[in-house]
Amino acid sequence: MGITLIDYLSSCIVYLLYFLCLLLILSFSKFIYKQWWTPNRIQSSMKSQGIKGPSYRLFHGNIKEIAYMRKEVTKNPMELSHHLLPTIQPYIYSWTKLYGMNFLLWYGQRPQLVVTEPELAKEILTSKEDTFHKVEFQEFIRKLLGDGLVLSKGEKWMKMRKLANHAFHSESLKSMVPAMIESTEIMLDGWRTRERKEIDAFQEFKVLTSDIISRTAFGNSYLEGEKVFQILQRMISIIAENHFKVRIPGITRRFFKTSDEIKLHKLQQEIRNTIIEMVKKREEAARMSGLHSYGDDFLGLLIKAYRDYDKKKKITIDEMVDECKTFYVAGQETTASSLAWTTLLLATHTDWQDEARKEVVQHFGQQTPTADGIGRLKIMSMIINESLRLYPPVLQISRKVPRELKLGKLILPQEMETAIPTLALHTDCRVWGEDAYLFRPERFAEGVAKATNNNISSFIPFGIGPRNCVGFNFAITEKKIVLSMILQRYRFTLSPAYVHSPVQVLTMCPRYGVPVILEAL
Repeated sequence: MGITLIDYLSSCIVYLLYFLCLLLILSFSKFIYKQWWTPNRIQSSMKSQGIKGPSYRLFHGNIKEIAYMRKEVTKNPMELSHHLLPTIQPYIYSWTKLYGMNFLLWYGQRPQLVVTEPELAKEILTSKEDTFHKVEFQEFIRKLLGDGLVLSKGEKWMKMRKLANHAFHSESLKSMVPAMIESTEIMLDGWRTRERKEIDAFQEFKVLTSDIISRTAFGNSYLEGEKVFQILQRMISIIAENHFKVRIPGITRRFFKTSDEIKLHKLQQEIRNTIIEMVKKREEAARMSGLHSYGDDFLGLLIKAYRDYDKKKKITIDEMVDECKTFYVAGQETTASSLAWTTLLLATHTDWQDEARKEVVQHFGQQTPTADGIGRLKIMSMIINESLRLYPPVLQISRKVPRELKLGKLILPQEMETAIPTLALHTDCRVWGEDAYLFRPERFAEGVAKATNNNISSFIPFGIGPRNCVGFNFAITEKKIVLSMILQRYRFTLSPAYVHSPVQVLTMCPRYGVPVILEAL
């Protein structure tokens, strides 16, 4: 007897329902394994090794707790104090007291071992590139920096690092000093023409550092690079607003984008087009001049690598765009905030301002600073180091283990992230003493090693190890030149309008700026 059509369709429906049920069970099992079983297994394993931390919460981990703590402490401005950890990273401050120097927290379903023990931090940062990898950052940050030097890894990172090392080696750095001086002269000329001698140092330095990075790395001035910086600032604002938001993974993330994700994508395309236009102009200028060189600055080196016939040296257009974005951000954002905090410290500690001025006048008189002379400014170096200790631009250095490995006496599971909070290490009373929260540049009088009792990982404003900041000498030279030229012309004090409210955006910034009153010398 044959099978009727109805019987056949009924069988198909039964099999379909069976398949859907099976699919649902598998999906649910995968969900339970990933969202509940794995986190609890990791938490139990770390607890057995003496590592505690706040309990894991489904989907969000500890993000809601962190966001709430940050919101509570930033409701009102703080008093003028350099004890910033309870305000900037209240969860680090509270949980190290509750759980110990090293503890486990959850960024969504991602486990993070927070490390404030100097020896463990040193082991992480000085290990080989293939031992501790860079962490996969939020999609928002990847849209800002792409897969540039800060976020890339492996062979690609090594290739781009060599390019960057070449762009910022000592001889190249000396050739950049005139551009730094010229940019600073333009800023100071603007100050002379103002009737009111009160400025917002942070805003002034944002324009200045934009101009310096444009001239030295990309061969144009701030006015020409202004569009790039405007786009970057809008992207950074969106990233800051979304830093402690965790979206539920799954199909919604793939097919439904938030308004911020859509805005960020448009800005990403806009900045890509702008940078490509800069590249075309540079290539056209080289063609018209009949020269085979695209210039000795960073952009010129990138274009040369882009046009290279050697596959090992050649880079793609996307890599070139990503490196440009990375250096625009790193060259401007971190130095602007760092200069602002140093100005705050000198404005409130005029004795050290006077000492720094004496040293500058002793070396340069009223002449412009020189590359060789900058290296001999010992008091200036002490002040800058102490400023970077109390107000580090980058607040956390993150790494991830690609496979199970040993860290100290701990066994870390595969994919475990490690987070090193810079500010916690920089103000640890066990290393720096009971005056760790005070501005005392003299602690660096005999160098960093002496100041840290040879705990080199207790002072890491530029990181340490193979992935330390490639532009740290550039940044220090820039700061010394700018501060020297200001001190030659002005004495400055903090304005009564100043409100002390450090905030973490991409770097640690003064939320309401740093208004200072200038007195011409």
